[in-house]
Amino acid sequence: MAIKDLPLEEYILKGHAACPGCPATIALRTALKALGKNTMLIVPASCSAVIQALYPKTAFNVPTLNIAFEAAAAAASGVAAGLKAQGKSDVLPVVWAGDGGSYDIGLQALSGALERGTDFIYVCYNNQMYSNTGIQRSGATPYGAWTTTTWTGKKEHQKELAEIVLAHHIPYVATATIAYPEDLYNKMKKAKEMKGPRYIEILAPCPPGWRFDMSKTVEMAELAVKTGAWVLYEAINGKIEFTGYSKRILEGKEREPIENWLRMQGRFRHLTEEDIKEIKRRLDEKWEYYKQMYGKKE
Repeated sequence: MAIKDLPLEEYILKGHAACPGCPATIALRTALKALGKNTMLIVPASCSAVIQALYPKTAFNVPTLNIAFEAAAAAASGVAAGLKAQGKSDVLPVVWAGDGGSYDIGLQALSGALERGTDFIYVCYNNQMYSNTGIQRSGATPYGAWTTTTWTGKKEHQKELAEIVLAHHIPYVATATIAYPEDLYNKMKKAKEMKGPRYIEILAPCPPGWRFDMSKTVEMAELAVKTGAWVLYEAINGKIEFTGYSKRILEGKEREPIENWLRMQGRFRHLTEEDIKEIKRRLDEKWEYYKQMYGKKE
């Protein structure tokens, strides 16, 4: 599907409170075009809880339940059970959560909902930090990144939540980013047509937190994919297929230098040569693993 062929309906209205260049709003706008009006959002504490606009008005043109930081997936289980009891099979519960509320604070609720087989879509828009509360480190923050709680650079590598979710053996797991809206739209559309727990993680480069100019949001997301720092794939019933540019890398296309991506972000300005070597080592190791596991066998 070409961008010009996306549905014209808009479910993100004017007057929201997002920062200029906000990737979460771009992602949600595209996602709701795929999911449609019969979507019920469950939003934990996050940027999106603020983006909605000031009470009593809202810019989200679908029913929205705001819930505590750690409880989004548990609340979605309750919503799904309530809809089933009412015989409403045409309403889709969708969690829209940041990485702080997914990788860390909400992980136990997410795992529980997946294990119970909750019929919902869980979306983590990953900006690699607790952006709304002041740019603190999360489990998704990459090695070396500055945050207000890792002001000399984070010393640990981020975990891979999508791979943790894969271990729950659910029907659908996918990754996406705002740089490729057709890919995001198609994965959302595919998830909508399925039943059971579905998980989609979207890379969402944040201008204030990553320290880059707000006009570069989409470019930053695209470069993350082309350098291999972010991987695009989907798994249907556990079978993983790489998509888009990531598939080309898996098939042998050379990744763009990771330095091109790092130097555009103020959060990496302090990196030493040793730090960059460590980032490259980890990235090479990850892609070697992907090629062994999912590449073409000779």
